[in-house]
Amino acid sequence: MTKKIKPSYIGSGLLTLIAIFIMAARPFSANLNDTGQLMLGGILIALGIWIFKPFNLSFSAGGLFLAFFALALGLRPAAVFSGFTQSSIWTLVPALFFGFTLQKTGLGKRIAMAIIKLFKPSYLSLVLAWVVIGVILSLLTPSSTVRVAIMIPIAVQCCELCKLEKGSKGNSLILLTAFGMAIIPGSGWMSGVLWGPIISGMINAVPGTQGLVTFSNWFSTLFVPVTITTVLLIAGSLLLLKPKEKLSDNAIDSIKNQPKEKVSRNEIITGIILVAVFVLFLTNKVHRLPDAAVCLAAVFLFFLTGVLEAKDFNSGVNWDLIVFIAIALSFSAIFTETGISLWLAGIVVPALAPIAVNPYLFMFCVMAFVFLWRFFDVALFIPTIAILVPILPSIQEAYNISPLVWLFIFVMAGNSFVMAYQNMWAMMSRSIAGERAFTNGHLGIYGVIYFAASFITLLIAIPMWINAGLF
Repeated sequence: MTKKIKPSYIGSGLLTLIAIFIMAARPFSANLNDTGQLMLGGILIALGIWIFKPFNLSFSAGGLFLAFFALALGLRPAAVFSGFTQSSIWTLVPALFFGFTLQKTGLGKRIAMAIIKLFKPSYLSLVLAWVVIGVILSLLTPSSTVRVAIMIPIAVQCCELCKLEKGSKGNSLILLTAFGMAIIPGSGWMSGVLWGPIISGMINAVPGTQGLVTFSNWFSTLFVPVTITTVLLIAGSLLLLKPKEKLSDNAIDSIKNQPKEKVSRNEIITGIILVAVFVLFLTNKVHRLPDAAVCLAAVFLFFLTGVLEAKDFNSGVNWDLIVFIAIALSFSAIFTETGISLWLAGIVVPALAPIAVNPYLFMFCVMAFVFLWRFFDVALFIPTIAILVPILPSIQEAYNISPLVWLFIFVMAGNSFVMAYQNMWAMMSRSIAGERAFTNGHLGIYGVIYFAASFITLLIAIPMWINAGLF
């Protein structure tokens, strides 16, 4: 009996064959030099590894291959590894430590349970509780992974104490709200989600947009649209997923009567340091300390005070993710050095001409495309962002469309989750919840509500962006 070929092998194999053809035939020689075409082939192979993960290869494996390939072509190490020297990567590393510390000390769980106990017994109140929890945890750590790891187990506990039937609308509503509020509200400010250091690092590394994405620019561009999207998502979920049966008072009492534990020294220290970090982010224009410096100082204090130990250095950060993102941050330098940026701009910029004449037409068309593309780019959407970012200045020059409006496009599409495989945090949530996990059908409904909410939000956001001069 013949074995079936895995889809991951087929997808990565097709991209590899296309890459070999490009490197051998050099079909773009009229507009792209030999080095650029060879590099383009190497990038396609790396994309195949990132998107399809053949042989269970890690994200960093694809990044290491790309680095090897670029160096073998003669590219400067300073360009190939430029992502590792950007301040954004050294904001991202401490950010992951923040999340780990919040989880290790138990402070995140304490905050979540304390907030749930404040609300009265109803589906609406539990949904609002998760909103508050998601926002507060986003202020303390940009790690969506940690927020999911903290919030989903508590959501499962709530479902069990409320005696909600597995697979029911009520069960899915509680779990999906916890998942959604862990990844969406924090997108409104740059330090509230990992997209902040990742996307800002990519855009700020491109010639012509250096320093464009700051905390204040991110906040002024995204806070209102993300808030509107969140409100619409909550309203839609309560309309389409809210069950008819009411929660029993006994179930809510069992939640409120959960035993309290004494606040530890490490929790107090963690809370003080993380609040101080966020305050320093907000007051950056006064003290002028770089965000990376603030984050690194905070991690040093965690180790100095004993909240983190030497053994936590290896377990506190997903180094596979760091290598992957650092290589993605290097795309701008690699694209510039090989001429791929100019070549891509020559293709993409003219293709946008029919829709670039109107901000509404442009945003709706591009948003629709990237949401559909997310069914294929499942590598956190980072490869697509890394490819598009280097040509944003050319798009701005041609059509007066600021790279800042792309923040909404990248973040909203990056968070999409119509199907679980599109979103690593959706898969993580299902894994944590186990047999109590939300159903595929309910996730699909929630994902479609999010899709619709993002597009409705554009009707309000576009006039705001026009007034701000972004179009």
